[in-house]
Amino acid sequence: MKLRQLGAVCAMGLGLTATAALAEYPERPINMVIPYGAGGATDISARTIAEPLGTVVGKPLVMSNITGAGGATGSVAVQNAKADGYTMLFARVGSHTVNPAMKATLPYTLDDFRFVTVYEINPVACAVRPDSGIETIEDLVSLTESEGTSFSSSGVGSMLHLAAVMVLDEFGVENPLDKAIHIPQGGGGEAATAVLNGTVTFICTNTSALANFVANGQLKPILVTTAEPVPGFDAPTAVDLGKPDLTQLVGWTGIAGPDDLPDDVAAKWGEWMAAAAGDEKFIAQMSALGSVINVMSPEEANAFIQTQYETFRALVDKLGMRIEG
Repeated sequence: MKLRQLGAVCAMGLGLTATAALAEYPERPINMVIPYGAGGATDISARTIAEPLGTVVGKPLVMSNITGAGGATGSVAVQNAKADGYTMLFARVGSHTVNPAMKATLPYTLDDFRFVTVYEINPVACAVRPDSGIETIEDLVSLTESEGTSFSSSGVGSMLHLAAVMVLDEFGVENPLDKAIHIPQGGGGEAATAVLNGTVTFICTNTSALANFVANGQLKPILVTTAEPVPGFDAPTAVDLGKPDLTQLVGWTGIAGPDDLPDDVAAKWGEWMAAAAGDEKFIAQMSALGSVINVMSPEEANAFIQTQYETFRALVDKLGMRIEG
């Protein structure tokens, strides 16, 4: 065999070997970063889908809560990871729409990630203690304007931070940042517990993070940011109250990798998520928490995230909430 022919055969063999290697992804466990603490909406969603997703993937999924800076710390860990599909992120409304809208010095932009899907939408509910004397959102607004109130969140610049302010602004509270004191907590679970303990007056967060508190009668919902009622939440909707713009205030969970995630890896994630999110047990569990399972294509996910970013950025600019430091 001539040298040129031998070289061509060798090159072909190497190409086949490389293709085979790529086709074997994943060959080892995949690290799944949850950028928020235990008990919050992101953690609940991630750990609920872990079982059906792990079954579809066929390799262990190592769930890691890397918390801090309103979801930024965990996000940066994935941004800086090798783009081989072995470190992926449970991206969230706070980390990837609110943070970019509010924080001028955020160490990443939306372009630093490749979103393979958004698979869950969950509405926001505002809640108080049942013995607070607050029966309606109008009561909360009145108290905020006359005496002042306080609210909890999972951190400065988090979705919970923005949600409370957006609701008060929509209901006509002037300078809501001056009349409602923001008391950030270590995560979504701690933020809900702060209301339960009487540390703060109210919280506006995803229904999934409040569902157990509401079901047990520990917290009272006074508003849901939906057009239709949310099962398990006996509260008027934003549309019922004449505030349809609040229906844009929703949480979401998606999957993202570094921006240079290979096409074939991204394609596999699209297939895996479509299958995992169709699991009947997963759908039932998340629906019971008020979530809507909707597996978006990468194009749909990016358009949705961009629209949310623009909505939140407009509010941030209006109220001067941009965080420069």
